[in-house]
Amino acid sequence: MKITQIETIPVQVPIHPQRAIHGGRGSHTVSPFLLVKIHTDEGVTGLGEVSCTPVWSGEDQVTAAHFIRDYLAPLLVGQDPLQIERLVRGVQRRIANNSFTKAALEMALWDILGKVAGLPLYQLLGGPVREVVHTKFSVSGLAPQKAAEIALWAVEQGFQTMKVKVGLDPEEDVARVAAVRQAVGPQVRLGVDANGGWSPRLAIQTIQRLYEYDIYFVEQPVSDQDVAWMADVRRQTRLPVMADESVYTPQDALAVVRAQAADVLSLYVGKGGIGPARQIAVVAEAAGLVCTVGSNLELGIGNAAMIHLALATPAIDAETFPCDILSPFFYATDLLEEALPIRAGEARPPSGPGLGVRLDEEKVAYYRVDR
Repeated sequence: MKITQIETIPVQVPIHPQRAIHGGRGSHTVSPFLLVKIHTDEGVTGLGEVSCTPVWSGEDQVTAAHFIRDYLAPLLVGQDPLQIERLVRGVQRRIANNSFTKAALEMALWDILGKVAGLPLYQLLGGPVREVVHTKFSVSGLAPQKAAEIALWAVEQGFQTMKVKVGLDPEEDVARVAAVRQAVGPQVRLGVDANGGWSPRLAIQTIQRLYEYDIYFVEQPVSDQDVAWMADVRRQTRLPVMADESVYTPQDALAVVRAQAADVLSLYVGKGGIGPARQIAVVAEAAGLVCTVGSNLELGIGNAAMIHLALATPAIDAETFPCDILSPFFYATDLLEEALPIRAGEARPPSGPGLGVRLDEEKVAYYRVDR
């Protein structure tokens, strides 16, 4: 089997305006993502997705398509797609950074392998370690009353865990969390996610003010520029700290472990791929930490990969720190023929081989954009 072509499809899918994400790194109101198809000479096609937003990852569909077309496709065409490790190493050496672009190609290679083997991806990763992946909701950093309304809506859908976006303004951050807590009551578990929006001093002061609202974790309280800042926050507060933007690679995870800067690591399929995410999970497990799965509001292909990863990775403690697999609550479509089995509070894998998903080509054509 040989790779014959790598096709890229730019799409732009709007987020429900009432639930668009506003946080410490800016706003996410529409998703200009890139779909990837790796075609082979035996008719097997692998699907991938570049869930790119420039404010977060530094990538967009234009840069992703350019790097795939001009640098990575020439490297992969003519190669055996089943040799994932060798091909991924070549991709990693060919261009620097651009982890979400690389991840889409790796995702598609795994999809091909699963289809050839006739097995779902989670079986290729060693089999399930849980029957269902627990999930949480993300409440946007809006005005307190509006955030409270969204949180109450999420509870009505069935969510029992959620995080509130903070890191914008300390006074409003506290007011937002207070309003959400009052709206959802004492039984719902609440965390906060600053997306690196606080300085170390503001993070410590603000987190201490949040104690009275029974917050059980704080995600990326400070910028990822210096892991020592997050270590300072962790030492001077009593909440578990989750590292997200600070951890893209296994080496980043090692730095967080050495600095004693976090209790939880947030994994993304987009941070380089399924293999690198599993490597980060191994580092966390060896250090006595746990992981969760974060989100860039992936569409259907990316969500499927996240579910398979979470289902088969022991270091992901989805029961204590539920995963951010929640896109169906933000989009009108995930571009798939059959919607993923994602409900409020839980996600299950599709049953087919590989990623187990098929694109709805009519929807893809509708949301396709010219670049």
